[in-house]
Amino acid sequence: MTHLRPNDLLASPWAAIAVLMLALVLSTGARMAEARSLVLQLHEIPQPVPAIRFTDGEGHGLGLEDFRGKVVLLNLWATWCVPCRQEMPTLDRLQTKLGGPDFEVVALSIDRAGMDPVRRFYAEIGIVKLALYLDSSGKAARDLGVYGLPTSLLIGRDGTELGRLIGQSEWDSAEIVALIARAIAAPATSNSKEKTP
Repeated sequence: MTHLRPNDLLASPWAAIAVLMLALVLSTGARMAEARSLVLQLHEIPQPVPAIRFTDGEGHGLGLEDFRGKVVLLNLWATWCVPCRQEMPTLDRLQTKLGGPDFEVVALSIDRAGMDPVRRFYAEIGIVKLALYLDSSGKAARDLGVYGLPTSLLIGRDGTELGRLIGQSEWDSAEIVALIARAIAAPATSNSKEKTP
């Protein structure tokens, strides 16, 4: 039996490649664990959100103003985005937990090939609670200043951006569910001044 010293391992090109691959696997695992732990950070002051347009599963035109009065988690994603595909079931579970008259997950696909790939993807991974939304032009992402996928915006009842997260997260984690539940429970703000008698 031959005993190898640590320096002997690095002398072989195959051993060096193995060490590099192990380092890559470990760093990828660390990045994935970090991605799972990402939590939405709220802005100190809510930010204005530009008007964006998209279509629903029946091809009807919509905008964020159609959700005014609800807290919305707007998630921009695409079927070809691996982290998006991984987090989509957690968004579906979040919609199951909190969805209703006060909250909705708006998972907005930017797939250029249209609604068919989105429908197939939903069927393939068993998405049942999320509605179909599409902006195949990508204009919504540009107008919102989204430069990486997935990106999620928490939007208040008044249509302002309460927080943003760039990257994948576990949207049905207890921490995020509690954060969104607090946003839902917060009193609605109004930009109009109340008249005094």
